[in-house]
Amino acid sequence: MAETILKAEHMFKEFGATKAVTDVTFELHKGTVLGLVGENGSGKSTLSSMIAGVYPPTKGEMTYKGKAYKPGSVLEARKAGIQYLTQEQGTIDGMTVAENMFLGEEDSFGKGGMVNMRKLIARAREILRENGLLNVDPSQPIDNYSFEDRKMIETARSLSKQPDILIIDETTTALSKKGVERIYEIIAEQKAKGTAILIISHDLAEVQHLCDEVMILRDGVFIDLLHGDDINPDNMRQKMIGREFEGSYYRADFTCSYENEVVLSAKDLSVDGVFHDISFELHKGEILGFGGLSDCGMHEVLKTVFGAIKPTHGTVTLHEGNVKLHNTSTSVRHKIAYIPKDRDKESLFQPTSIKDNIVASSLDKIKKGIFISPRAERRMAEEKAAIMEVKMQNVAQMAKDLSGGNKQKVVIAKWLANDSRIFIMDCPTRGIDVGVKAKIYRLMEEFKQQGISVLMVSEEMMELIGMADRIITMKDGRRTGEFLRSESLSEADIISKII
Repeated sequence: MAETILKAEHMFKEFGATKAVTDVTFELHKGTVLGLVGENGSGKSTLSSMIAGVYPPTKGEMTYKGKAYKPGSVLEARKAGIQYLTQEQGTIDGMTVAENMFLGEEDSFGKGGMVNMRKLIARAREILRENGLLNVDPSQPIDNYSFEDRKMIETARSLSKQPDILIIDETTTALSKKGVERIYEIIAEQKAKGTAILIISHDLAEVQHLCDEVMILRDGVFIDLLHGDDINPDNMRQKMIGREFEGSYYRADFTCSYENEVVLSAKDLSVDGVFHDISFELHKGEILGFGGLSDCGMHEVLKTVFGAIKPTHGTVTLHEGNVKLHNTSTSVRHKIAYIPKDRDKESLFQPTSIKDNIVASSLDKIKKGIFISPRAERRMAEEKAAIMEVKMQNVAQMAKDLSGGNKQKVVIAKWLANDSRIFIMDCPTRGIDVGVKAKIYRLMEEFKQQGISVLMVSEEMMELIGMADRIITMKDGRRTGEFLRSESLSEADIISKII
C-alpha cells in the first residue's frame, strides 16, 4: 500500500443537536484516489471540510506528514499543501480574478502592507495560461465570468503550488463536458505526481471510473471501505441507502403522454449572442426536456421563460388569461415555479431559516389584512417540509446548514407552498444523491398525474430519456431537433443533435 500522508482518527462533528460525523477513521495515501460517497446529509462534505480547515472537529485527531494536524482556517490548510475544490462558487464578487486567486496570500507580492498589483496580475496570468484559461483576463472583475469559468479559475488557483492533498467536492456537477474532462485530466496528472486525492461525488459511474478505493458513509457513520470489483454502482448504492434499491429511478412507462391543452408557449424567443428563434409549446401534464451542452443556451432559455432574462425578440405566453410573461413577479403570481441550476446563489436565502425560505413566495396566502401569523408560517413550512422529507432539526434551522439535497428539497417545498402549476427546473438533480433523485423523479410523475407541467433542462442524457415526454435539443444557441418518448430512444440519438 502507498505511503500514508494523512490519518484521521475517531472524527466527530456536531452542529448543536445534529451529529454530522460520528467516530469516523480513515487514511489518505500518496498517489491514491479515495472516493467518498453517501446520501445527502451523510457527512461527506463535513468530513472533508474538517481536513480543509473549514470546521474544527468536535472530537478526533488528524496526523499529516507524520505530525499532529489542527488547521485553524482554509488558508492555513492551503499553505500546508491541502487544496479544496467545492461544488458551489468559491470566488468573491466585486474583486478581480487575480485578487481572488491570491486572497490571503497578498504578502507574497509586496512589502510593508503594500501589494505590487502588477506582479500579482502577472503571476495570475501565468497560472491561468498554464491551465489553458487563455480567455481569462486576471485584471478584470471576477463577476464578468460564467459560473464554469469561475470554477476553472478556482481549479487553476489550487494548482498554483503543487498540492500534497487535493479534495474535489462535487466540482464536476457544475461543469460542461469540456470542464469535466479537464478535471479528469488534472486527477490523472496529480495522481501520477503522488498527490493524495479525495473525491466526493454522487455520480457512481464517475466514482467507479476514477477511484482506487471508496469509503461509504451513512448518517455520519462509516459503513465500509471498498476496493477493486466491489466498487460498482449497484454495490455502492445498496451500502449508501442500507437496502436494495428496487425498481428504476425513472418512469416505468415509455409513452409520450400529456393533455392536448397548451398551458405555455414561447414564440421566436431570442437573446442576442446567447440563443436564437426558440419556439415551443408546453402542454398540461407534460414533462418537456431541453438537452445540449452546458453553453448551448438552454439554461438561459429557461431563465427567459421565467422572466429573469429579458428577450431581445419573441414572446412567452401563459395561455390561461393570455398573460405575457415579462418578469419574475408576473410568473410567480401566476403560479410558475423556477428551480435554478445554482440553488445556493439563486434560489435560497442562506442566512435565514428553512421556514422563511419555504413561505417566501406564499405570504399572500396566509396573511390576514396586513398581518402575517407566525403560527400560520410555521404550519405551512412544516407541512411542505414534511412532504419533501427534509432532514432537519426543525423549520427554524438555518438553510445554509443543510446538505445539498436537503437544500433542493426546501427549494421545491417553497414552490409547492405557492401551489405552482408549472415547474421550470434547471438541472433539478445536480449534485444530489440517489435517494433524493428518486424522490424528485417520483414527484415529477405525481405532477403529471395532477396536470402540473414541467419544463426541464438537464445535462444528463439518461435523465432526459428517463423522465421527459418530449426532448428538444439545442446546439450553439439554436434548436436542432425534437424527440418523442419511446423505448428505443438512446443517448446516441440525442448526442448526434447536440455535438
